[in-house]
Amino acid sequence: MAEVKFNDRARAGVEGLDLILAGGLPSRRLYLLEGAPGSGKTTLALQFLREGIKQGEKALYITLSETKEELSAVAASHGWNIEEFDIFEFSSASEVFGDGREQSILHPWELELGETIRLVQEEVERVKPKRVVFDSLSEMRLLAQDPLRYRRQVLALKQFFSGRDTTVILVDDMTGNDSGRDVHLHSLCHGVITLERLTLDFGAARRRLQVQKLRGVDFIAGYHDFTIRTGGLEIYPRLIASTHHAEFLGEITPSGVAELDNLLGGGPLRGTSTLLTGPAGSGKTTIALQYLYAACERGEHCTVYEFDERIGTLLARARAFSLDFQKHIESGVLTIQQIDPAEISPGEFAARVRHEVERRGSRMIVVDSLNGYLAAMPQEQQLILQMHELLSYLSQKGVVTFLINPQNGLVGSMSTNLNISYVADAVILLRFFEAGGRVRKAISVLKNRGGVHEDTIRELRIDRDGVRVGDPLSRFRGILTGTPEYTGANEPLMEDRSGKD
Repeated sequence: MAEVKFNDRARAGVEGLDLILAGGLPSRRLYLLEGAPGSGKTTLALQFLREGIKQGEKALYITLSETKEELSAVAASHGWNIEEFDIFEFSSASEVFGDGREQSILHPWELELGETIRLVQEEVERVKPKRVVFDSLSEMRLLAQDPLRYRRQVLALKQFFSGRDTTVILVDDMTGNDSGRDVHLHSLCHGVITLERLTLDFGAARRRLQVQKLRGVDFIAGYHDFTIRTGGLEIYPRLIASTHHAEFLGEITPSGVAELDNLLGGGPLRGTSTLLTGPAGSGKTTIALQYLYAACERGEHCTVYEFDERIGTLLARARAFSLDFQKHIESGVLTIQQIDPAEISPGEFAARVRHEVERRGSRMIVVDSLNGYLAAMPQEQQLILQMHELLSYLSQKGVVTFLINPQNGLVGSMSTNLNISYVADAVILLRFFEAGGRVRKAISVLKNRGGVHEDTIRELRIDRDGVRVGDPLSRFRGILTGTPEYTGANEPLMEDRSGKD
């Protein structure tokens, strides 16, 4: 075969897959696309052929397993027309070659394997396509009956295409092989792509893709999440933070509340992540919104991912604190995305974040909350590692990130389902405490990798004037436990300005 140059690629027609493959499949090679029924093989194969048509290439779909009507139904569900390329099905072989053939060719299971291969070769000679999909190898196994004969015929098929300017995808649903994957078949093909469909205890099925091998290409290894939507597969390449570095100034991003900014030495730095942790109702989201509003006022594009709360409720709560986000939403500066916890995978969420950063230029990201993120992916593995990679990516891009992490309980000892405090650059802790017969809030900074920070515990109030931070609670002891002990007299606590007693 002719030498394949780096740019001599057959694009797959799926943006995410082409990124994983570093530009597409090397042309004039034989590839294996394998996966269980329902994993998306036919859809991906059709997208591969349609991309060839867009490039002005002839395309051929050879089907032993599905009829043209079935393929047409799949294509129609995505708004496609299969009349764009040639389809060869063995049930209509007489229409292709004439009525002189014996009637035994009307059904693939009645054909000898050698006859099947010969019919395929004749059709390829007639159409002269640049892209071919052969669907599927399971029927060839059934026809061959003997594994050795089957492998010889697959090898003969490879040799037949080797002298032609044709990129071939062999589809295998892995149902005719007791051991699942065919290792010998893997060795014959230039590349192997595996699709998987995972059924969770609750929510939508998860699908993922893996490139098992691709000779001569530095592809992105590992699993990549994908979904099947109207219009085809959407593949989300695994995020590798180190490949996305961008130059930026590590400047301070203030909130507009001087006392709050002083806790972090002026505010979070560009490219850092801040974890807001504390019990429900302690003000975590409101503090994040204060920083978010200040960024919007500066004209910076920002994005909020809302796992827990309805967007309408969030906006209404913000208005009660004199934060009018509606004008920034209308101007396009702010985007708030409601995330359905049962319908999203880690890969898709990371892809959404990348889209906001790279396409919209978002400079601040708020994730509300990590508990919602965890609930969205209860059966996923390595969530901490995936979140760490996402935060590293945002850091490389100079994005300021706020992570809201609710803790279990209201007073006393607290716990969390997702301990990510060591990953964040700064940690702001909020607590309830009781004084003067009232429930009050306290705020403190536990760490700040971006610079100096106060080590004091201050009172926090959130009312119609917004976020206010008071003096250090120097005459209390044990505030972080939720059961403080008063050690002085006439401690100056903050007044309520909400208009309520």
